[in-house]
This record gives sequence, C-alpha cells and structure tokens, in this order.
Amino acid sequence: MEDYDQKYYKSRFYWLWRTIILWIGSSLGFMLVAYLSVGLSVDSWETAFVVAGIVGILNAILWPLLSRILLPFMVFTVGIGALLLNGLLIWLATNFTTGVTIEGPALIITPIAMAAISTLLNGVLTIDDDATWYRGIRDKVKKIDKDSVTKTPGVIFMEIDGLAKNILLEAIELGDMPTLKRWIEEGSHELKGWETDLSSQTGASQAGILHGNNEDMVAFRWVEKDNNNKIMVSVGLNDAPILEKRISDGNGLLAQHGASRSNLFSGDANDVIFTFSQMKNLGKFYNKAWKYVFSNPSNFSRIVCLFLYDALLDYISQLIHRFKDIKPRIYRGFAFPFIRAGANVFLREITTLALMGDVLKGEIDVAYVTYLGYDEIAHHSGVRDFDAFIALKDLDKQFHRVEMASKLCHRPYQLVVHSDHGQTNGATFKQRYGLSLEGLVKELLPLETQIFADMSPSTGDHFVSAFTLPGDKVKEYFNDKTHDVNSYIQRYNPLKKPDLVSETDANVLVLASGNLGMIYLTDYVERLSYEEINQIYTDLIPGLANHEGISFIMVNSEVNGALAIGSKGTYYLETDEVKGENPLADFGENIAKHLRRTHGFEHTPDILVISMYDKEKNEVAAFEELVGSHGGVGGEQSYPFILHPSKWNIPDGIVGAENVYHAFKSEISKSNPEQTDQSSCELEHTLN
Repeated sequence: MEDYDQKYYKSRFYWLWRTIILWIGSSLGFMLVAYLSVGLSVDSWETAFVVAGIVGILNAILWPLLSRILLPFMVFTVGIGALLLNGLLIWLATNFTTGVTIEGPALIITPIAMAAISTLLNGVLTIDDDATWYRGIRDKVKKIDKDSVTKTPGVIFMEIDGLAKNILLEAIELGDMPTLKRWIEEGSHELKGWETDLSSQTGASQAGILHGNNEDMVAFRWVEKDNNNKIMVSVGLNDAPILEKRISDGNGLLAQHGASRSNLFSGDANDVIFTFSQMKNLGKFYNKAWKYVFSNPSNFSRIVCLFLYDALLDYISQLIHRFKDIKPRIYRGFAFPFIRAGANVFLREITTLALMGDVLKGEIDVAYVTYLGYDEIAHHSGVRDFDAFIALKDLDKQFHRVEMASKLCHRPYQLVVHSDHGQTNGATFKQRYGLSLEGLVKELLPLETQIFADMSPSTGDHFVSAFTLPGDKVKEYFNDKTHDVNSYIQRYNPLKKPDLVSETDANVLVLASGNLGMIYLTDYVERLSYEEINQIYTDLIPGLANHEGISFIMVNSEVNGALAIGSKGTYYLETDEVKGENPLADFGENIAKHLRRTHGFEHTPDILVISMYDKEKNEVAAFEELVGSHGGVGGEQSYPFILHPSKWNIPDGIVGAENVYHAFKSEISKSNPEQTDQSSCELEHTLN
C-alpha cells in the first residue's frame, strides 16, 4: 500500500484544483441543457455555478442514505432509478435558489450532461483518473473492519471473451495493454496458451471451465431430435438454465463462497449478477454487490455517457470502413452500435464496479467475470481492427483498477486473466460463394424438401436477451391469455402471409456456429448413417464434400464409423487411416481427437460441416455474416490464453475446457485449504 500511496499521492492543492474544475464543468452542463430547452431554465452562469455546488453538497449528504434505501429500485430498473434519483436531487437543489427551474426530460438529461462534461474534462485536462480511483478505494477500505476480513488468499478470474493468444501478444506489443505487459515483465504472471474443444465458443468453453463438463454441447446451437426437434441455444435465457442443470454436479469452480458476474453459467455460485443461467430467477438478480455500482451518484450517469460515446465510435468506424473500403466488411445496421455499447461499456463498467465491491469486502473466495466487448467488436469489425484494439486498451484499465483494489484491500487476491476462445478473420461463406450454407443445401435436395435454417450470428444474444427479459415475460403472459383468439385469427386471416417452415415441421434443419455448420435430417429421430443419407438424398454428401468452400464434412458410416470427408480424400477417424489427401491436415494435431469426441455426443448432427480454411492467410469462411468468427475450427479461434500467477502450476497447451477447470480448481484448493477440490485435479486428457 505504501508504494501506491507514493505513486498516487496528490497534494491538497491538486484536489482543490480538481474540484473547482469539475464544479465549473457541472455548471457548464447546466447551461448546455438550458440551451437545449428541454425543461431546464437558468438565468445566469452565476446561478448555474451555485446550483451545481448545492447539488454536490446534497449528493455528499443524501446520496449514501437514499442509494442504500432505493438500491433494489435502481437494480431492477437497470440503473434508470439512479438517473431519476440524480434528477430528484437536482430538482431539490433548484429549490434552494432563485433563477432556475427544472422539469420533464431535463431531470434525466441534466445529470447525464453533467457527467459528460466531467468525463470530457478528465480526458482533455488529463486529470489523473487513477489517482481518483485510488482515493475512492482507499477511503472505502478505511471503513471496513480489518479484523473481520480473512487473510486467506482469494482468486479473481477475469475472462476476455473471444481473445486469441496471438492477438493478446500483438496488443501488448502495441502498448495497448500496459498492465498485463507489466505483470509479465515483472514476473508476477506467466502467459500460457490452451486449445479449445471442437466447438470454440462461449457455451462449450464456459461449461467446461466453470463446471468441468461440456459434454454434448455440439456448437453454439444444436438440434435435439428426440425432443421434438427443439433447437437448443447455449446462450438462450430459456435454454441456459436447462443446460446448467445437465452439466452441474454441484462442484463448480465457484461452488464454495464464489461469485459469478456477467457469465453464461454460474459455476454453482449463489452470488450472481448478469449470469444468464440464473437471469430468470429475479431473486438472485438482486444482491448487495450492486451497492458499489451505485455508491457514487455520478457512476451511472458516467456509464450512460461512455455508452453513448461508444455507440458514436461504431458509427464512425462504419464510415471509416466504407471510406477506406476495408474488406472483409459486413453490414452492421443502425441498432448494432447500441448493442456493441451495451457489451463493451455497460456490462464492462457494471462488472468492474461490482467486482471492486467484492474485493473490498473480502467475503468472496473466488470470483469469475466475463468482459464481452472485444468479442462483439471483433465479430463485426475484424479481430485486428483498430476498433478492437481500443476495446482491449479500455479492458486493460479495468484490470489495473481491480489490481489497485486487490493491493489496497485487507484480503489478498490472486488475479487471473484468460480467454474462452479466439476468433479467426475472413470473408463469409456467402460473400465468397454467393450463397449461404442453407442455399447450398437447398440446391442439393429435392424441390419439395422443407428446410428450416438458423444462420443468424451467434453474437449479441447474450447481451440483448438480458434486457428484453422483462418485455418477454409480459409478452408470454398476454400470449398465454389470448392464445385461443390468436389461433383463430392466424387460421382465418385472409391477409396473412404464407407460413414459413418451422423447425418442428421441416424435413431438414440447417444451423450455423461460426464456420461449423450442422445439418439435421429431422424426419428420422436417430442420427442417420452415411449409407442411409446417400440412399435418401443422393446428391447431398457429394455436393457438400466437393464444394470449394467446404474443408470437410463428418458423417457416421455403418461400416467404417466416423468419417471426415473432403473433396480429395477421407480420414477414417476410428483407425486414423487416410485415403487420398488428408482433409484434416491443416487443422492441428488434435483435430481427429476433437472430432471423435464430438462424434460420440448424443445430439451430433447427421452431417457436420467445416468451411474452408486458408492456412497461409489465416482465414475461415463463417456460415454466419460475421467478419471475425468462432464456433468451429481453423486458425486462432481455437487458441485462447491463460495469464496466471507465476507460482501457479498451469501447464502450457492444455487441451479442452474441462481440463482448464481441473487446473483452476487445483490451484484454488492449494491457495485456500477450505476450498476442497472434490474433482480429480490431475489433468486428464478428455480426448480419446
């Protein structure tokens, strides 16, 4: 703590100067909103200056009490309640002086404008943000009884969604991640790579890392033929709870005094925030960790400002990509910048603030958080785009702040930064060949065949669905109450459009997960063999295997077992024999083992498809419309990283997310004897 005191020490004159500057900024915010004529009237700069000062005093006196009382309201309104409380205090301040009135939209806009000006001044005038954070953390630590906090080391796992090890190294070399670079150079941490399972996506990886079990998670989405052809989605708010029940044995990574923040699965933690397997349990959505998020009156207003700024950056990014004709490029649409800002700013800031509260209190033995922003941006801009590296630079600041809190708090915490998978760049399958996987399958099947396809990008759902949950609940309620009327209207409405084929009525389902495609022949409950498919749809297998955009397909032969078939050769997975050219040659030494494991899953598709992979250019062709993709195999998508404390014994090149769980669980139990590891802590190769 002494080093930090020396590093971030600022004189009283500095803090006085800073307060005056930000006071002037708040006054400027008042005048700006008054100029917009949205409900705020201020007769002079002097009045604005006085009101801004009164607001600061009221915040210091009333905010701690009101935010504590109204915390559930602020949480369940996803922060809107904090803006309303800010507006209430501003309205109260206007009653202490003349020449100012406020009403209507200005009650919300004014605190946002004040926060925007303060944030801008922090940047333009290079006011030391780290010093401010440090002072705030130090003041909060002083209020915590040192003797009440255990001295047993805890562990914080911070996951960067979708960041490959190679991209991390490039970001460090470019100077975008100085915190992580310092950890490595000082020797406090070591960087290791690991290899995902066949399905390189968050669902399979987090199931493996957090629960030690990702069995039967074929891809981002898959079909369960024996469940009325239900399409399971690994990040679905309806499906995630079902999947967690299947994979959990009660001994998850976070089972003992753990906390889950912004994850897909809970790791068996009871303390959860924005954990999708638990999102429908509103009782778990609220907990005291939110207190730190709303402990400062400007926190949420600042988040809103950063949110809007990040959305603006994406519009600028789209213009730059078009002006410079950067390719590959996809259409992002008007709404995407706000989806991106939700993942890259809103969840990032909420996650860090909640985690800071966890660290300061010292009650959590192990926490696991996910930062989604890089993955979201890389999908749409590219894995090495300037936009993606800006996101990584902002993430590095979060790690520095958590490190700062861990140094100052009464309980020691070990920090781990890692990723769940990478991404591989490339023009999409449709951009390269003029048709989608669905279109290709249609060309190879009889005209009367009914096809249902879901080729929508496997991104955004995990963020958007969280915020559409309340609306979905209301929609479900009214649909249930009006089911009979709706059915009648749909049946007899003469203006209705022709029905699209549903997944329950289709003969063939085609799904995508990055450059991994799945084809299910749903007239048959069992998985069809290579021989049966050739009898029913004679052109399908040859047409797929010989297409220039397909590296190989995997099918099950009655005679030879699992086969990986390419245009110029076949790999016999049961015997590791090759006839012709090896279609798996460019996919790494473990690809055959990955395929054998997936072949044994209950819901493996009748035909599993992997698109083209250009090893020299390091590009794949996603079946979804995404520039950077993951979910299959080929390139950097399969090679994430682990940056762990140097004293940990983590082998390099771990294969499979389940083995990452065992490695993490073992180290947790070594650091904290109370964290008994009931699993087998020896790294067992899960690939046979």
